[in-house]
Amino acid sequence: MYAALNHHLTRWRSLALLALLLALLLWPLHHVAERYYSLQIAQQNQQTLDLYVANLLGTLRRYEDLPPILGELPALRAALQFPGNLDLQNAANVELARIRGRTGADVIYLMQPDGLTRAASNWEQPDSFVGRNFSFRPYYKEAMQGRPARFFGLGTTSKRRGYFFASEVRDGETLLGVLVVKVDLEHMEDLWGNTPDQLLVMDADGVVILSSNKAWRFHTSRELSPAKQREIAQNIPYPVLHPLPLTIDQRRWISQSRELPETGWTVSIYTPRTQVDAPVRSVVLIGAATLVALLLLLSLLIISRRHYLERIALEAQAKHELEVRVQERTQELEDANSRLQQEVSNREQAQRELMHAQDEVVQAGKLTALGTMSASISHELNQPLAAIRTYADNARVLIDHQRIDDARSNLEQIGELTGRMASIIGHLKAYARGARRAPENVALQPAINDALALVAPRRQSMNVELLRDLPDAAIWVQAGETRLRQILSNLLSNALDALTEKAPPRRIWLTAEQTPERIILSLRDNGPGFSEQALAHAREPFFTTKTSAKGLGLGLAICDTLLRTLGGHLELGNNPDGGALVQLHLLPGIPGVTSTPQEETRA
Repeated sequence: MYAALNHHLTRWRSLALLALLLALLLWPLHHVAERYYSLQIAQQNQQTLDLYVANLLGTLRRYEDLPPILGELPALRAALQFPGNLDLQNAANVELARIRGRTGADVIYLMQPDGLTRAASNWEQPDSFVGRNFSFRPYYKEAMQGRPARFFGLGTTSKRRGYFFASEVRDGETLLGVLVVKVDLEHMEDLWGNTPDQLLVMDADGVVILSSNKAWRFHTSRELSPAKQREIAQNIPYPVLHPLPLTIDQRRWISQSRELPETGWTVSIYTPRTQVDAPVRSVVLIGAATLVALLLLLSLLIISRRHYLERIALEAQAKHELEVRVQERTQELEDANSRLQQEVSNREQAQRELMHAQDEVVQAGKLTALGTMSASISHELNQPLAAIRTYADNARVLIDHQRIDDARSNLEQIGELTGRMASIIGHLKAYARGARRAPENVALQPAINDALALVAPRRQSMNVELLRDLPDAAIWVQAGETRLRQILSNLLSNALDALTEKAPPRRIWLTAEQTPERIILSLRDNGPGFSEQALAHAREPFFTTKTSAKGLGLGLAICDTLLRTLGGHLELGNNPDGGALVQLHLLPGIPGVTSTPQEETRA
């Protein structure tokens, strides 16, 4: 009996030792299973990453050549060449909307050289770009320098993320403007679907611009320098000025990344580690179950061969189910891969058809342009040129009558007028390239006298009575001598134009009002006054109620712009007693101090 008991204990001791040895096998099983499923996840993520990158690059490449092609369309070039023509602007809006519908772009818009949007595909929508200025955007600055421009940013109007392609529009050596195509990128997140894997796209600064996880968007993977933060504040590519650090617990995720040299972006895919841990645990559990089964089988072998065979059958069935699950998962991935490849192929075919159609449209032709600057210079120089012609004719007559001193006075006036023309041209050049001059302290009455002298021959020939109500003491304002004389001459010429069709008596009133905050100079005539249409559009370039032979419609537009650069503004209206009333609001200057004109500074 004692021997039997000892044999029984020895047998169970052997079984316990065998169980311990088998348990030690679970660690290499866990290691092998983890390596196997990690490799499976890595291969799966690599395929998914390749498909997503191909789709993303395919979407961007569809539009990268679109701006220079569209810049050759006659309807768009005409809108830039004749910015005052509303019919051409409307035609450009309709053409851009049509192209946007065919290409699938988010928005296409046309910008003037000063950054003002001339036409846009969303011109009928509440958030239309027409009339908005985007000169602060990097793509505008690069395109103005003749380089193909690319830029990712948040739309300042739509607040949607997009990728911008921009290209200059030229007519020979003349820069007409910039054409921009915005591609909406938010749908790229929707393509990811509802999966445990997370998509993450970072730009060259390490800021997350696309992600299927909303909490990760517009966070940065590294600390931004003060210079980079200033650049973000200037370009506004993100909805936040100071992106927060991106905190991702690497112990919870398995990541793979792919760099895109074309854009400087990094595309990453993050898979929860549970995707590996769960099947590994299943394998370990299966291994443990197998261990238990083996132990049970070993113990049951002593009792019955039948139980041993049943346990072996159970193990085989579990193994088969595992293989079936792996095969089903593999088949699902192959089907998804096939569908994505077919979609990419369809998109590439559509892009080739679009490029072919655009190549046919480009052959329509080109139009020549007359820029706004040439029209402005012509308008501003007509008055001093007319005065120079009058002084020259008078000088010739005075010389014939041996009145040399009077002729010399006329020639001196011609010299002053030519100097004034050079100043006007210099100012217009600075205005065209966005420059400004610092205001000076200028006496108002001498500038009024110079402007009156410039239009005196015409006023006297029209028999226009001038009524002045100005203080005897000098009124000092912040302005520039040339610009102030230019504004007053334009306004006086407009008043004389308004009195042309009126029967005598013809009158012009000049009055001044001085307050601590403002100097208000009022110019009134007894002409027909402003119509409602003129009051609504008088400040717009090329709007005029005169015939094309009498005016270009630039006078009030130039006066308004010049006054704003001086810190003032122009107020237009009609006097209750009849006639037009124009008021110049200027900043008061320091009495008796004339500032030295400073160099031009960039606006």
